Order: sequence, then C-alpha cells, then structure tokens
Amino acid sequence: MFSHSIRAAAFLILASFFCAAASAEESLVYHDSDVQGAGTGKHIVFLAGDHEYRSEESLPALARILARHHGFKCTVLFDVDEETGYLKPGHSNMPGLEALESADLCVMFLRFQNLPDEQMDHIAAYLERGGPVVGMRTSTHAFKIPADRNYHKFDFRYGGEEYNLGFGRQVLGETWAGHYGRNHVMSTRLDVVESASDHPVLRGVTRPWVQSGGYWTEPVEGCEILAMAQPLVAMQPDADPASDKTPCPGIWTREYTSESGNSGRVFTTTYGASEDILDDDFRRTMINGCLWAAGLENAITGELNIDFVGPYNPVTFGFNSYRRNVSPMDLAGWESPIMPDTPTRDEPKTETSAPAPPAQPENGQPIIEFQKGDRRDSHTGGLALCTCSVEPGWGCRPSTAGGPGCRRHRGRDRRSG
Repeated sequence: MFSHSIRAAAFLILASFFCAAASAEESLVYHDSDVQGAGTGKHIVFLAGDHEYRSEESLPALARILARHHGFKCTVLFDVDEETGYLKPGHSNMPGLEALESADLCVMFLRFQNLPDEQMDHIAAYLERGGPVVGMRTSTHAFKIPADRNYHKFDFRYGGEEYNLGFGRQVLGETWAGHYGRNHVMSTRLDVVESASDHPVLRGVTRPWVQSGGYWTEPVEGCEILAMAQPLVAMQPDADPASDKTPCPGIWTREYTSESGNSGRVFTTTYGASEDILDDDFRRTMINGCLWAAGLENAITGELNIDFVGPYNPVTFGFNSYRRNVSPMDLAGWESPIMPDTPTRDEPKTETSAPAPPAQPENGQPIIEFQKGDRRDSHTGGLALCTCSVEPGWGCRPSTAGGPGCRRHRGRDRRSG
C-alpha cells in the first residue's frame, strides 16, 4: 500500500512538471540577462489578438527591441488554435495569461475577444491591482463579450453606468467609434500637440506617420492628448490632408482607477498596425510610451535605440491575411524572421463549398466614415441615424447651437464655407 502511495505521488509530481513545461512552451519570451538597461528587472507582457492589423507581427517586434536594447523581460502571448498550436488571430484563446501575475506592464493589441473566464480572470486581476497598460489600435474595442458571461462589463458596448462602454472607455479612455479614413487609401499623420511637446513620450519624436487609416476618437476628460491624427489623401507621408477631415486625438495618456482604488498609468494610440511601426518616429513613440507607462520616464532620451532586432517583414495588413502554420516558438530568438515566409491564405479546398461571407467591418455595421461631431449609437455600437432635415443619414446628433440641421452638417457647412 505504501509503495502504491509513493508511485502515485511520483506520478503527480511528474504530471505537474510536464504540465508546467507545456504551459511554458506556449509562451514566447525574449530576455537576455546580460543586457543591462532601463528595463532590467522589469517584466512586460504583450497580448496579440486582433483580426486585421497584424498584432502578431507588431508586438513581437516591439518586444524584441525592448528586451534586446533595453533589458526588459518580454513575454508575448497570442491567440492560438487549440488543436494545432498555430497562431490564429482573433480566435479568443490566449494561453499563458498567468504571466500577468508578475507583469510590470501589459501591452494590449486586442480586438473583439471573448476569452474563457479562466483566461479573463488574469486580465481582470491585473487591472484590479492597477497594473499599467499600453493600448494599441483595436484595443479600444478589445472585448466583445455576451451579456450572459461573467465579464460582460468589459464589452465595448456595455451600457451599465458603473463601467459604461467597457474596458476601452474605462481604462484606455475611448471605445470603438468609427473609421475616419479608408485603410490602404488614406494614411495618417500624427501631429504633436504643441502644449505636450515636452512630454517624455515625445522625446526625440518629430512627426509620426502611419499607414493605417484613421479612427474617430473623443477621449474621456482627463486625458492628456499628445498627438492629433490628420487623415491624408494618399499613402505617402507628404500627402495633402483630407479636406473634409479635421484632426482628432490619435495618441494620449491618462490614469485609470480600479474598483479597489488602485491606479495605473495608461498610454493609448489608435494606431500600431504591423506596417505602422516601420516609421521611425512612430516606433520611437511606442518605445517611449512603454517606458513612460512602466514609470521609467527618467530613462527616456531622444537617442534610445529603436532599431529592429532580427528580420522584420510585415505583410500588408487586412482581414484574414495572417501567416499560416506559425507557432509562437517559431518567433523565438533574436534572428528568427517576423514572420516566417508561409502562405497568407488557407490552401484552397478540393471539395465544392459555398463561398465564405465577406469580412465584416469593425462592429458588424455598414462601413461608415465619421465626420467631426459624429457619435456612436450606445445600443448597436454603430452610428446613430440622423433625422435632421439637411441630409438624413448616419452619424448625426442634434446641434447644440439650434437652428436647422444637426451638429455634423452644421460643422460641415462651417468648414466648407
């Protein structure tokens, strides 16, 4: 009987060991203990899980820079297929989130995640302790969680007053609002706000330019706006500004407070696609933003090393355009390519099947481009219908100035006149 107990205990110990090893193998970690820098002793956890803008490329690239040049330990987590272990962006399965327990900073690039409760538990606990956050692009609408789930309040359309419009609005300072410039047709210039030019995040930064089309934003009060996003008419940094689109906030900082009273720094940008970080100014802004959020602003200089580590060859971002058959550990080491040269489309099926439905825009609503003054509909997540007499349509709200029309069309008349 005693020998059986010993064998059973030994089996449990071995099983526990192999489970821990398997869990560790799912997480990609960049760290060099010989590198001393501002981040020595600090741990950053990156969460890559969007459908379109190739966060699975942007985040490992930024993690390598911060680890190799600045001494951080960087763990990068991805949406993965449970059966194959390959990356599957937007799949709402992100193993390894227990890494947040030791994180000094969380960098999020998520979209419409509906993670299992046991995974969401780690994110909720991190936020409850006031862990600092960097939010990129679609993280304003990081979560799309049904009303019957425990973490429904994180949903980008959540209507409760205690956490109105969910994680995006309550932590990052804004939820999903709408496109403000067409992807792959209109790029975006980020103009530094003069009054914020001395902010540590902007050290060494002149005029970032990104290839992503714009998002309309109206951040909550208390945000410090660092750069205004100006949509351009073409895909060149020196293209003319779009005449019908005035700037809106594109980069800001703030502080959030959890229910338990713990506060954390937040750095938010509505940009960050895989091709966006090719721009030196924008990439420097991201590295500076991570250091600032982690409380290391004294280490930020205009000469920080922001060079890529290893080959970085991003694909043209788009829905379903991710590299197939790639596992997290295929990106291990300093010289593995981001990404491996694998197909960006699934192999065609031999059997006859109905064509896949077209990819949906951000919130399942018609693709609507915002004008200044537009607003979202709190119930649908889309834009509110205009009932004004000037030009009935999407995205309008009554004018506060009185008279015919709505704020959108009165604003448009003012700009055109």
